Amino acid sequence: MSNGNPLTAIERERFDFAVIANWIPPGERVLDLGCGDGKLLRYLRESKGVFGYGVEIDHESVLGCIRNGVDVIQIDIEGGLSGFENQSFNHVIISQALQAMHATERILGEMLRVADEAVVSFPNFAYRTNRAAIAQGHMPVSENLPYEWYETPNVRFFTIADFEALCGKLGIEIRERLAFDDTGQAVTDDPNLNGSLAFYRLGRKA
Repeated sequence: MSNGNPLTAIERERFDFAVIANWIPPGERVLDLGCGDGKLLRYLRESKGVFGYGVEIDHESVLGCIRNGVDVIQIDIEGGLSGFENQSFNHVIISQALQAMHATERILGEMLRVADEAVVSFPNFAYRTNRAAIAQGHMPVSENLPYEWYETPNVRFFTIADFEALCGKLGIEIRERLAFDDTGQAVTDDPNLNGSLAFYRLGRKA
């Protein structure tokens, strides 16, 4: 995937989009939560012909969605997705935004109420370089956790192991997991230690 160096911000964005797109069949109805400026939905529309909406609360990001030609709804997802009917989408995505949410359990439950399957990605706080930073007495700052502690929008710092334990508690089926290090290489050996970024396909247990 790379020459062994950490991915740049642009490379990381394109990489994230490509991983998610591999799980989205053409022509699906997709809802993207915390969609930012809508680049992911635009990518999915152009590469997979999806139909869908972004959900975003930040005004400037909403304007970015409009510039990207993405249909966006400005609501706070912390309060739930009551405006959407059950199973009204094929996939709901929350890409590297779950760690900035307070109502984690509610959001995961709502995602699997309004869609057949959820796609979640997040930075793994237990990644080895993050552990090393803490061992040296500092909060980690990295490509996937790019903020200093005093300016971060993140309110939840969780790990791959933590997330999977929560899925078990909530009765959520983990259909597929992918983990990558900060160079974009796939990780299979101890992903909770060696994975910087995690992606999940989730569904309701039968």
